[in-house]
Amino acid sequence: MKKILLSVAGYDPTTGAGASLDCKVFQSLGYQGMGILTSLTVQNTLGVKKIHCPPARFIWDQYRILRDDVEFSGIKVGMMGCKKNINSVLRILDDNPNTPRIIDPIFKSSAGDWLLEKESIPIFTNKIYGKASLITPNLEEAELISGMKIGSVPEMKRAAQEIFEQTKTPCLIKGGHLRHQNLDILYDGEKFYSYKNRKLKKKVHGTGCFLSSALLCYMVSGLALDKASSLAIQTTHEAMKNAIKAGRGQKIFSL
Repeated sequence: MKKILLSVAGYDPTTGAGASLDCKVFQSLGYQGMGILTSLTVQNTLGVKKIHCPPARFIWDQYRILRDDVEFSGIKVGMMGCKKNINSVLRILDDNPNTPRIIDPIFKSSAGDWLLEKESIPIFTNKIYGKASLITPNLEEAELISGMKIGSVPEMKRAAQEIFEQTKTPCLIKGGHLRHQNLDILYDGEKFYSYKNRKLKKKVHGTGCFLSSALLCYMVSGLALDKASSLAIQTTHEAMKNAIKAGRGQKIFSL
């Protein structure tokens, strides 16, 4: 029987991000994917137009019924959607203390729309303390969590340390938007690891979702965090090369 991985995230109707992409990544890497929706979006490849959050209790109900039937080998949390969902999502993490758990802190869309209220970010940061195996912010998300401006590799390292102190969670900062290079930095609480890739001249929707989902797969397979991170970054980079143009906006992954 395949191991089951759970995505707790929003629904993107393009399937270019969110729970639907997570499940596709899980399946492509040999796992069965299941999803719990934190929010519904009105969007296309050009951007997000509206967000609807269901009642917070509905998130827990989705999880409870699934948990009564199946066992999860790993959990990935993506878009919260709104602050009322935070406690329900954290209950899910608390209910799975011995499984790999990745938080991809999605605060804004690539077009700049807020996907979690800005004033809720400190609440989110405080409440995830010690509840995950890894957090995977991009540069802007790392700035919002750490309160630091990040424009260089030394600043990425300082921010990763600060995020670890705030959350007691290893931190992988995705540096794809650095000006002159494509470098990701992992801080596990003791050591730094850096992963460099060649910049691609294409914009692909959902790269953060893809990376964190692939990383969860490799962690569940038993790889150490640094090795899982390296392999997930390579897998994401290769998948970006095959992204397709589905509309008038960003390209999306084809799996």
